[in-house]
Amino acid sequence: MYKPFLFLLMTGLSLMSSLVYSQTLLIVGDSLSAGYQMAAEQSWPALLPERLAKQGKPYQVVNASISGDTSGNGLARLPELLKLHQPDYVFITLGANDGLRGFAPHILRNNLTKMITLVKQAGGQAMIMQVQAPPNYGKRYSQAFAQVFTEVSEAQSVPLLPFFLEPIILQPDYMMPDGLHPTAAAQPHIANFVSEQLISHL
Repeated sequence: MYKPFLFLLMTGLSLMSSLVYSQTLLIVGDSLSAGYQMAAEQSWPALLPERLAKQGKPYQVVNASISGDTSGNGLARLPELLKLHQPDYVFITLGANDGLRGFAPHILRNNLTKMITLVKQAGGQAMIMQVQAPPNYGKRYSQAFAQVFTEVSEAQSVPLLPFFLEPIILQPDYMMPDGLHPTAAAQPHIANFVSEQLISHL
């Protein structure tokens, strides 16, 4: 006599589960998003779903970031990621390694543009993050590099979110000795910052 009830209960729970995470946010980045030198569950993308849910946006977050990736690496991996996860939104946080290696700004521009095009063709919505180049290549390069993100955002009509290291990069407790990577202690702050920036675009 309980079997019909149990069947209905399990069906209901299954439907609720599918509704809870009805949309997917894919993050494609490098070590700044991959949880460099820490457990995956400590990284800001792992903390992001809880922040978004508190703001009424219960998204499934898939972190496809890999340490060392350039925009070219991200572009090469993106088709398979889109096929596998079928995301509603794709947050592209690449560019730091392009800047560290001194890649010409037009390479970054072309790769970001192609990534956004692929996301749109797959039926998703893309967002990009403003990334700052290290100062060792000079002011001219840094300005040209930073301008790429603005140009791509405007040309492709996609949101441009602020660089999530900006609020913490001058706080020693939140940055590793290399001055490039955020510590585990910084991850909750980054998750809060990113969720606040994302919420109006989801």
